[in-house]
Amino acid sequence: MSAVDDMAADGPRVSDDMTVEVALSVMASAGVEYLLLCDGDDQCTGSITLAELAVHRGSSTYTDQIRLRDVLKDRLPDQPVLQLPARSSSL
Repeated sequence: MSAVDDMAADGPRVSDDMTVEVALSVMASAGVEYLLLCDGDDQCTGSITLAELAVHRGSSTYTDQIRLRDVLKDRLPDQPVLQLPARSSSL
């Protein structure tokens, strides 16, 4: 099982075409510090944290049209993806 498969087990899932503004609103409403990102086939492709979005939102190049997938493209190659424990199958 890959790290992305592990991430799919837990947490709020959103589309990677969601804007940063909407994602920040979702995080605030859900009371979470991260979101799991899904592609058009509802496959988990990564994660994004509140801290990452806050830094991106504060940049001079930010606009309210920036999508989460654009933020992921700007991520440094050595920047880690949030690792979450796999959900227990005994639920």
